[in-house]
This record gives sequence, C-alpha cells and structure tokens, in this order.
Amino acid sequence: MPDDLVDYEKIFKAILKGVLTEKRYHHSECVADEAKRLAEKYGCDPEKAYMTGLLHDITKNSDEKTHFEIFNEYNIKLNEIEKTQEKLWHAISGSAYVQYKLNVKDDEIIDAIRYHTTAKANMPLFSKIIYMADFTSADRDYDDVDILRAILEKSLDEAYKYALSYTVKDLVDRELPIHIDTINAYNETVIKER
Repeated sequence: MPDDLVDYEKIFKAILKGVLTEKRYHHSECVADEAKRLAEKYGCDPEKAYMTGLLHDITKNSDEKTHFEIFNEYNIKLNEIEKTQEKLWHAISGSAYVQYKLNVKDDEIIDAIRYHTTAKANMPLFSKIIYMADFTSADRDYDDVDILRAILEKSLDEAYKYALSYTVKDLVDRELPIHIDTINAYNETVIKER
C-alpha cells in the first residue's frame, strides 16, 4: 500500500459498502470525520486517521463463521472473555482483515483498529484518537455523549479517562464481563493521577 492513503479512499469505501449495512457504513464515515478532526487537533496524521476511522468496523457486520475463519486463518486465539463476547470480535478480526486482506502494513492503523473497542494500557496517541472518535462520532447519542464531547475539546487524556470510566460502569451495571485490556487501561489512567 502506498504512503498516500488518499488514493485508497475510493477503494476502501467500495469495499466497506459491500460488507457493512447502510447504518454501519454511515457510522464509519462519521468516525472517519471525527478521527480526522481529532488528529488535526491533537497532532497526528489526519489522512491516516480518516482512513483508520473508515476501516475500524470493517468486519462489524460479519457473521460468526466469517469471524472464526479469520481467527483460524491467522492463528488468533481468543481469551475466555473474547470467546463469549461477540461485540469484541470485530476489532480482533477487523485488524487482521485490514492487515492481511487489504495489505495495510502500518502498525498504528492495525493497533488502533485492534483496540478501538477495549482500549489497552500504554495506548498510543493515534489509537486513543481512533478510540475517542468512535466514542464521540456525530451519530452517537448515548446519555453522556455531549459531556464527553465537551471534555474532548479541552483534553484528549481527560476524555479518554472519562470514556473508560463510563465503559467500566456501564458493563458493571449490565453485569457483563470487562476485558482485561479495558481494566488495565482504566487502572493506568487512575494511577497516573496519584
């Protein structure tokens, strides 16, 4: 893949239109727009952020068989939480799909797609931007989204901490398991403040 990601925009959009629902494709465009805006604001490559935003949910509408074909083909082993939480599969299969099927060799893009759902400890700036773009894109309408957007205008790190806290509380309230990567990311943000 050449350095000029703009050349790939039409190709990737055509691929996405073939594998995503109309609603999910719209979400991907919204995340791409927000990722580009946040990259410009916080000092990352805006075109790369836009492309990553487009691609972040590439396998979101895939069925179980497709996810497991990708996991098996690329020898991806799911942990116990990942096996039971279908909502986590698309980040794992999507990063492999983008890397191996679309031949994207940029580690920042692969990492950002892989951790856009769970986050992780030592989250790089670029991955944080994609995570937050997904959390606050224009199509999002959950209870705290406007609060989070306001925080994000002032501080990426404060917004990231708020998003992790919101996620942990939401999963606890719904009695769902919390991925260890999310716990580690949350703990890291809390420990940094002490």
